[in-house]
This record gives sequence, structure tokens and C-alpha cells, in this order.
Amino acid sequence: MTELRVDLTAATPVYEQIRSQLAALVAVGALRPGERLPASRDLARDLGVAVGTVQRAYRELEAAGVVHARRRTGTVVAGDAARPPRSGPDHTADRVDLLADVRALVARARAEGLDDGELLLLVRGAQAELRRRPSPGAVRPVARARPGSPPGR
Repeated sequence: MTELRVDLTAATPVYEQIRSQLAALVAVGALRPGERLPASRDLARDLGVAVGTVQRAYRELEAAGVVHARRRTGTVVAGDAARPPRSGPDHTADRVDLLADVRALVARARAEGLDDGELLLLVRGAQAELRRRPSPGAVRPVARARPGSPPGR
């Protein structure tokens, strides 16, 4: 499995750091459906954190449908976890293209000296900006005129 890193001094809780890194690895296909995650005790020892911290990350992933906990085989990536939410013949190709764009963005940010935190701030800012902007063709609410008021006011 790809190496996970935790920052014990970060404001983000350690379980969330583990959860988000594992979810990202599933999203990009580095962890495939059916692949077994390390036992929580082993991962906790490797990361230098409490077993309960890793177990909480695994529980959060299971609640989100990213992994399944199995009694004899441990925690494995869900069979449908990496499946795109939409289907269609072109969707898989679109997702591959999008992942290539994201990788190029990360490479460019690193080349320009941005660290991961700065890049994530830029991405979150862009997401927030797009949430505020109506999408093209979106239905915009129209203020209703009060009865008896002149049109256009």
C-alpha cells in the first residue's frame, strides 16, 4: 500500500488525516476494490498513533461505503467504492482525463513551490467560488411582485 503520513501537530484530527488519505487513494485507483487494508494494530504501530485512531478512520470509511469490514479477511476496499457515480460509455474516459488534469495541476503547483496545504486552499477557494456562482442555464429565482405594485419593481 502507498505510504500514509500523519502530522500530529496539525489542526486536522489524525483519524481524519488517515481517512482522507485512504479515501483519496481509493478515488485515484491506487487502492482497488477487494484490496485489503492493513490491520488497524499494524497501521497504528507504523504511524505511531493509537489503535482507536485507526479504527475510527476505518469506521468512517465504512460508513461512507468506501470499505467493508469483514470478520476473517479484515477491512477491504468496497467493490463499488471506486465506481463513478454516473454511468455511461464516456464517463470512465472522462474520469481518467480528469484525473490526468488533477495530476498535472499538482505537478504544476509543486513546480511553483506551493505545498499541499496551499494547493488545497486554492482548490477549496475555487470550489467555494463556483458554489456562489450560478451555473450556466441555471434557473434563477425571480422576486414576485406584491399585489397592487407596479410591474418591474
